[in-house]
Amino acid sequence: MRRTDREVTDFNAVVDILRRADTIRLGMHAGEHPYVVPLSFGFEVVDGRVILYFHGAKAGRKHDLLRANPHVCVEADIFHRYVMNPGGPTTMYESFIGFGLAEPVTGGEAAHGMELMLTHCGFDGYAFDLGALEHTEITKITLDTCTGKRHVEENW
Repeated sequence: MRRTDREVTDFNAVVDILRRADTIRLGMHAGEHPYVVPLSFGFEVVDGRVILYFHGAKAGRKHDLLRANPHVCVEADIFHRYVMNPGGPTTMYESFIGFGLAEPVTGGEAAHGMELMLTHCGFDGYAFDLGALEHTEITKITLDTCTGKRHVEENW
């Protein structure tokens, strides 16, 4: 990271950025060009590792790409605002980037992932229809690494 003064080094602070983000962007291998999609998500930290979940249809380009190569990059950010600082215009932001492996999950783990997604999206305790999981693919991403970066006014 070139701007180490903006690096977030505390793991809990990095996870807090993810907690406050509303969307992740999933980057996948797609041949000549990467393929990136925005997703709603849920997550938890288990044994010091971030585990994310997302859902979608059981078919489509995203799932084809993940089956071909499950190694992914995940990005999330929080835009605060544009400001004028002493050196000129800049952006106040916080960001999260992680690298890991994606895999479909079923049964109890899929239900757990759906509960985490509902909680993150503001519907904690919503009693969803477990039968809907038959028509939905829940994907788990176990991150090997994650980093954070921020540029907020107290960094000036």
